[in-house]
Amino acid sequence: MGAFLGIAIIGLQATQTDKPGYASAVSKAAPAVVNIYASKLSRSGLPCRNPNYRSLCERFPGNAQVQNSLGSGVIIRNDGYILTNEHVIKEADEILVMFANNQTAIAQVIGSDPHTDLAVVKVAAQNLPVISQLHGDLPEVGDVALAIGNPFGLGHSVSQGIISAFSRTVITDSPYDDFIQTDAAISPGSSGGALIDYEGRLLGINTLIFSQTGGNEGIGFAIPAHIALYVMREIVEHGRVIRGWLGVSLALQPLADTTTGLRVTRVANQGPADQAGIKAGDIVLSVNEVSANNAYAITDVIARSRPGEEIQIEIMRKQQRFHAIAVAGDLPNPSR
Repeated sequence: MGAFLGIAIIGLQATQTDKPGYASAVSKAAPAVVNIYASKLSRSGLPCRNPNYRSLCERFPGNAQVQNSLGSGVIIRNDGYILTNEHVIKEADEILVMFANNQTAIAQVIGSDPHTDLAVVKVAAQNLPVISQLHGDLPEVGDVALAIGNPFGLGHSVSQGIISAFSRTVITDSPYDDFIQTDAAISPGSSGGALIDYEGRLLGINTLIFSQTGGNEGIGFAIPAHIALYVMREIVEHGRVIRGWLGVSLALQPLADTTTGLRVTRVANQGPADQAGIKAGDIVLSVNEVSANNAYAITDVIARSRPGEEIQIEIMRKQQRFHAIAVAGDLPNPSR
């Protein structure tokens, strides 16, 4: 009887101490997520009403008003480097970062990448809390996902869901779309915040929602962590992301012999592909020995080539296969 009672008590204690939920993951990651308040001088903007901007607005002379945008960011390096979305800080005259402990600092833009809607800002600080990164096992569809950000300027908020899908493309007009889809609520102001796993590790940077009403409909998108970190390294090192450019538009083309390829729909005049003899209507079968059965994968292969490097392309034209060699150009940033 005593032995049975002892087992029962031990089981009760385990139930009481093993609290369900994700408080541990949030407490680990939340200090590395910041609120971002970006302001831009305007003669026709709305008056400043948010108390976070009051002192900022008072410093502007005359009738100048301030257009404000809200967002979030993720501390990646303890010496002040923060990832956020480009649309959060675009054309801002001043960027205010608020940390989880409510302290604030002015941030400077290091660089941005319109192709992925990512930007890097930096504050003059040291020993900041840094988000944990994934190592080892990769996440899967159905895994828990938590979104941390600054929705509607309310401050740190957490929403919970799952990973709904990977590699979502054609969400924006960028050829580099490769989003994680999640049903964790992402709202205006959450852009640039962290999507984390059950251990508080960074899965991605929350970026946008799909909505027909303007509210959350359970379809949100985040830029995968490995892409965001690559973009940040490029920006910190070069001030921008250097991508190879071939000068073609590609579309998936099923072929009669059950293989697949990418049909060249457009060739930029005097671009690298044009100079290599590639024509509209050609079928790309592989690029640098990577099979052309996925437009994103081939776009990524081209982008990862450095300007001046040779790109090996296998082509089919009128049922004849041949190889072409193009010299990668330097992809310009879009003007937007």
